[in-house]
Amino acid sequence: MNEAQNCHSERSEESASQRCAEKKQIPRATAPLGMTPFGLFPGLAQFPLIFFQSLLLFLCVLCAPASVSSVLSFSLPSPPQSEKPEWCRPLPRPEYKSLQAIPVSDPWFEVYKVAPGVFAIYEPHQADETISYLIVGNKQALLFDTGMGIGNIRKIASQLTARFVVVLNSHTHNDHVGGNWQFNFVYGMDTSFTRTNAKGSREDAQAEIAPDQLCGDLPKAFNPKTYATKPWKISRFIHEGFKINLGGRTLEVLSTPGHTPDAISLLDRANGLLFTGDTYYPAPIWLYRPETNLDAYVNSVKRLAALAPQLKLVLGAHNIPVAQPDVLPRLADAIQAVRAGQGTVKPGGEGKALHTFGGFSFLLAAARKE
Repeated sequence: MNEAQNCHSERSEESASQRCAEKKQIPRATAPLGMTPFGLFPGLAQFPLIFFQSLLLFLCVLCAPASVSSVLSFSLPSPPQSEKPEWCRPLPRPEYKSLQAIPVSDPWFEVYKVAPGVFAIYEPHQADETISYLIVGNKQALLFDTGMGIGNIRKIASQLTARFVVVLNSHTHNDHVGGNWQFNFVYGMDTSFTRTNAKGSREDAQAEIAPDQLCGDLPKAFNPKTYATKPWKISRFIHEGFKINLGGRTLEVLSTPGHTPDAISLLDRANGLLFTGDTYYPAPIWLYRPETNLDAYVNSVKRLAALAPQLKLVLGAHNIPVAQPDVLPRLADAIQAVRAGQGTVKPGGEGKALHTFGGFSFLLAAARKE
């Protein structure tokens, strides 16, 4: 690199001038003869030394302003961006264009008003694309799931309503209970699965922030090294048929086990809204984990399908928040067809098989080879 290049590499006029001045002051005798202009080109010795000193000073004066313009006009090339995971390339999903976006302060979340007094709180930067719902009544509000625990969902809820917020989970997998610890009142289904998960965990949470699970930046205050599902206190255990009065709005708990033993759906009968948790969402439905009961899942889906004529909207917990009620009887037909051996099957990862029928997909445990 020559002297001019060295000067251009500096990031301010002061540093460029200082660097060039320091080079001027190095005594000629400190460099080996072969590395001086006189050693390389003996004929140059006939020129006075002051000529070379003046020339060097002139070049440095020229390059110092150039270094300033380079700072003002150009930026250093950014390191190459890591390639986006396959799952996040189609984002944002076009279905969100038809929904009313609600501005919030934390970019980890997107919020959409999906019905009067109902807000979908969406986490688009993590592969689960979890959706929690804030349902607001005249006296209090209910947060149906609290998401990943990566962003501050309590802060989001407080921006959407000034009413007291209680929490109820669609089930207690880690991607739905991450913010439970932030709230003073949390309902819980009276199951051993719920009690165990309320103790918190680390392993599942850490898997959620692997590089291929993220799309975009994590929140500034987030510490990936300490990330875990924090334990929470269950304020009151509830059962099938329990009703929660929010003031002018009543929510009814429907026990819909299958995906997990404590899975529920939440029915707002007066407004025709059904919140399904992970019993239905528009993507491959996970039914392969040890806690899954496939027979129970089929019965739960059939129960929800019978409600379709009473409903206006079905609201699932991943990817897209709203679906039409006719999705439920079609879902029931699809899972029963899969149980009967119909549809297509392909590998779904280690120990899993992806079954597809009628536009629905189910990720089941792979059949054991004899």
